[in-house]
Amino acid sequence: MISRNTPQPLRLDVTDSARYTRAMNTKGNTQKTSVTRDEERWEVEVAAEIPPESLHQHRESAVHELQKTTKMDGFRPGKVPREKIVEMYGEEAIMRRAAERAIQAEIPELFAKEGLFIIETPKVTIDAPLPGKGLSFKARAGLAPSIELPDYTAIAEEHRKKKEVPAVTDAEYEEALLHLRRERVRIDKMESGIDAQKAAEEARAFPTADLPALDESFAQSVGYESAEKFLQAVRSNMQKEKEMREAQMKRNVLLDDLVKHSTIHYPVVMREYEINDLEARLSEDLAQAGMSLDHYLTEVKKTREALRKDWEASADTRVKVRLLLSEIARREKIEPAPEVVTHELEHAIAHYPGVDSEQLRPSVVHALRNEMTLRFLEGNTDSLAHDHEHEEE
Repeated sequence: MISRNTPQPLRLDVTDSARYTRAMNTKGNTQKTSVTRDEERWEVEVAAEIPPESLHQHRESAVHELQKTTKMDGFRPGKVPREKIVEMYGEEAIMRRAAERAIQAEIPELFAKEGLFIIETPKVTIDAPLPGKGLSFKARAGLAPSIELPDYTAIAEEHRKKKEVPAVTDAEYEEALLHLRRERVRIDKMESGIDAQKAAEEARAFPTADLPALDESFAQSVGYESAEKFLQAVRSNMQKEKEMREAQMKRNVLLDDLVKHSTIHYPVVMREYEINDLEARLSEDLAQAGMSLDHYLTEVKKTREALRKDWEASADTRVKVRLLLSEIARREKIEPAPEVVTHELEHAIAHYPGVDSEQLRPSVVHALRNEMTLRFLEGNTDSLAHDHEHEEE
C-alpha cells in the first residue's frame, strides 16, 4: 500500500516497450503535469494530479474488489453491501487502495506521454487521498542511459598500431628462480610443523647460499623430468603471464580512451549497483580469509560510507565501460553463438554445482558478448569457439 508522503516502489514495469506503445495511444487522466530533470543524477521527477472523478472511479473499483473477497456473517460471499465494506475497512484505507490503483494505472501512460524512458520502477510520493478531491503525486526514476560514441574503429586502429612484445628480462627471471627456492624452504618448514607465518619469516631470512639448488631432484619433485625442462617452463610461463598482463593493460588503455571520447549519461542507481557489487566481492574475499567486513573496516580505520565513497570513481568507469561495450555490440550486431554459450554454461555449472543455468545464462551471454566486442576492437579474428578448442587439447 502507499503510505502518506513516503517514497514507495510501485510494482510497475513502465519500461516495457509494448506497454509504452499502448500508453502512447491512450489518453491519460492526469492533469497539472510538470517534469523536472536532474542532470547530475540522470533522473526525472514527474509531478501530476489525478482528478477527483478519476480517483472516485478507482475508489468504486477498490470497494468492488473488496466485496469479492470479504466474508461477513449474514451475507453470501461477494454480496456484502458497499456501505458495510466501507464501515469495516474505513474510508481512509479504501482511499489508500484507490490511490494505489490510480497511480498504477496512470504512471506508465504518464511517463510514455512525456516521452520519458526509464530503467527502474518509479519511487512515488503522494498527498493524503481524500474523497471528492484530486490526488497529487510525484514519481521519480532513473532515465535510460544516453550514449554518444566516438569513431571507435579509428581509435581502436590507432591502439592496434602500438605493437610491443614484452620480454622477460634476465633480472626478472633470476628473481623468480630465487623466489621458487625460498618457497621450497617455506613449504619444507611448514611441513615440519612450523607455524605458517614463522615459516614465511624464516624463509625470507634464509641465507641465499644455503637455499636448495634447482637441480634434477628439485625439478622432479614438482613434476618435471629434468632441470632443463623445468627452467624452460618457468621462463615460458613468465613470458605468457607477462604477455597476458600487457594485453590486459592495452585493453584498459583502449577502454579508457574510448570512455574519454564518449559522452555517457546514466542514472546514479547504476553506479550504486556497481558499488554494491564491489562491496559484495570484498565481503566474500574477506570471509574466505576468515575476516568480516566490519573487522576489516576497523583495521583500515574507515567507515562503510567512506569506503563506498572511495569506490565511486572506479564504479563510474565500470558502468561507462559496460554501456560503451553494449552499445558497440548492438551497432556491430555482435552476439555469441548458441553452442559457445552452452559450452560456457556447462563449464560454469561444473565449477558451481547447483547453480540454475537459466539464471546464470544472462551473465554468461553478457561476458561472452563483451569479450567478442573487445576482440573486435583489437582486430582479433579468433572466435570464442577457437578458445574452447585449445582448452580441450
